[in-house]
Amino acid sequence: MKRTNVRKLTIGNVELENSYVLGPMAGVTDLPFRLLCKEQGAGLLCMEMISAKGILYNNKNTETLLAIHPEEQPVSLQLFGSDPKIMSEMAKRIEDRPFAILDVNMGCPVPKIVKNQEGSALMNQPKLVYEIVSALVKAIHKPVTVKIRKGFDDEHINAVEIARIIEEAGGAAVAVHGRTREQYYSGKADWDIIRQVKEAVSIPVIGNGDVTSGEKAIELRRQTGCDGVMIARGAQGNPWIFSELLAYEESGVIPPRPDMDEIKKTMLRHAELQVKYKGDYLGIREMRKHVAWYTKGMRDSSRMRDDINHIESYEEMRAYIERM
Repeated sequence: MKRTNVRKLTIGNVELENSYVLGPMAGVTDLPFRLLCKEQGAGLLCMEMISAKGILYNNKNTETLLAIHPEEQPVSLQLFGSDPKIMSEMAKRIEDRPFAILDVNMGCPVPKIVKNQEGSALMNQPKLVYEIVSALVKAIHKPVTVKIRKGFDDEHINAVEIARIIEEAGGAAVAVHGRTREQYYSGKADWDIIRQVKEAVSIPVIGNGDVTSGEKAIELRRQTGCDGVMIARGAQGNPWIFSELLAYEESGVIPPRPDMDEIKKTMLRHAELQVKYKGDYLGIREMRKHVAWYTKGMRDSSRMRDDINHIESYEEMRAYIERM
């Protein structure tokens, strides 16, 4: 549905219908979940992070992660690595795939990624950040964006410096998560660092961190002046957050939360998509964590989680959800 009063966001030569972005989450923002969030109105969908070396070595799992459905456009494909040559060559190799934007992961805090000097470890290497971004910009015609954090730790808060380097290297936008690597996902996100980045660069800045509701998304934008809002964990079990944001931006009224019938309907739709694209065995097992998120806060949610963890087929899943 076309929205008439919703603020758009342009990244390079890509114009988004709105400025709300589904953030990349490993094991979460797969094809079924992205399709659900697209149906709810997300302006841009970020895929799970993909290893440049995985593409280089034709890794089977990497090929699965690269799948994109025509109905989810526009999509941002997120690459991780630390070798500018490998990253730029792999970006060129996959450029004909139907993603609109190439994003570089400089925010992942997971130890095995950081140990390889990838993800948020790159926040400690400004020179390498420039080399990676500039190599990618020269290698492909699609816009190159970067997702960063506040800094590596409290002694190294350098998001502003890194954002300026990204802009200088030709990056089309930067997403800023207001936590350090050492924080992982704990504590409160620092929205002021997002404001500082926004004031320091002229490319679009997308704010990320602690956006769990429509009200918080609006407040983040008000406090920081950011051009877009990235929603990651706030969308887990809550794909409706995008339609709520759009409705609020148009009318100034946040719509009521989905009732139990709508939640059940969405869970069943999600389960169907899981089975369609991943098969019964893997699809249902991966669906278990999503059901835990959908039912969080409900009465008997811990018992429901235990029950769901024993379900092994779509038929069982459907019967259980319909009885809820």
